[in-house]
Amino acid sequence: MLESTVAAIRPLDEAAMAAARELQGRLTKPAGSLGALEPLSVRLAGLAGTCPPPLPEPAAVAIFAGDHGVHAQGVTPWPQEVTAQMIGNFLAGGAVVNAFARQAGASVTVVDVGVATPLPADPAADPAGPRLVAANVRPGTRDMTVTAALTRDEARAAVETGIRVAGDLVDAGAGILLTGDMGIANTTPAAALIAAFTGVDPAAATGRGTGVDDETYARKVGVVRAALDRHAPDPADPLGVLAAVGGLEHAALAGLVLGAAARRVPVLLDGVIAVSAALAAAAFAPDAVGAMVAGHRSAEPGATAALRHLGLDPLIDLGLRLGEGTGALLALPVVTGAVRVLHEVATFDSAGVAEK
Repeated sequence: MLESTVAAIRPLDEAAMAAARELQGRLTKPAGSLGALEPLSVRLAGLAGTCPPPLPEPAAVAIFAGDHGVHAQGVTPWPQEVTAQMIGNFLAGGAVVNAFARQAGASVTVVDVGVATPLPADPAADPAGPRLVAANVRPGTRDMTVTAALTRDEARAAVETGIRVAGDLVDAGAGILLTGDMGIANTTPAAALIAAFTGVDPAAATGRGTGVDDETYARKVGVVRAALDRHAPDPADPLGVLAAVGGLEHAALAGLVLGAAARRVPVLLDGVIAVSAALAAAAFAPDAVGAMVAGHRSAEPGATAALRHLGLDPLIDLGLRLGEGTGALLALPVVTGAVRVLHEVATFDSAGVAEK
């Protein structure tokens, strides 16, 4: 599945992008006056292969959840059980991501790809509300400072889980996919992935996650550096990098991006977990970047390094560092607006407006 998905990913359609640029030039507004929305609309036309591209709706958020063996190294004060507890909160509709999804009219799918502790009982809920997909590859990763976090087969299984989820959501009608994540300690493997794929120093890739103190932050940087020194992951081997220092949710998110790109559907990236996974997706298939839209700039420093490496500019910058898919949901109206302009704004000729 992984190989066939990668093989299906193609470059953006140049003819559709040229048509979108030409249309932007005829709309009743000064050229370039919509700033970043104009090249975004052009890129989405190239992804869809038509101008104007389809409106990016309905939106579907996929939250991948997993736990991490590196939690044992004291990189976060939060207990690992919070991962499973938050899944219960997602399913009950009580998390920030749920509030933002309701505002945006987006569906929420929670995928257990590697939670270590038992999940709470699935509450009786509205059938149209959040749903849980059981796809646990293993109960959390191994401690990457001691051994590889995953075997290559486990990493592949997680990537292919993400590909399947992307396909299922697109088959159900989704016009845009949004990345979500949940996993206590998951910013530590995210930092390791970012350092491995971009070459930045671990200190530049590592942030404070949930807001750790100076002592814990220094320990976290040391853990990331030790894991990279132990495994020396090769960025030309993305499956190997994911296996060595990644998380199950990171691998699944990489698969989601690949699956969306193969289906020519945009994927709106959330924060540092999502962009670390996007680096892996781009290493598998460089043309997958054409399907990526950077929703926001996470407060985690590694996110900026990853976005720079991918050549993506974030749509909003609000100092967010929650994850879950929250930043992507806040950016969703911007993406929709960029496309709606091509559908609904009159041209100078059709409106009888004089050009300069």
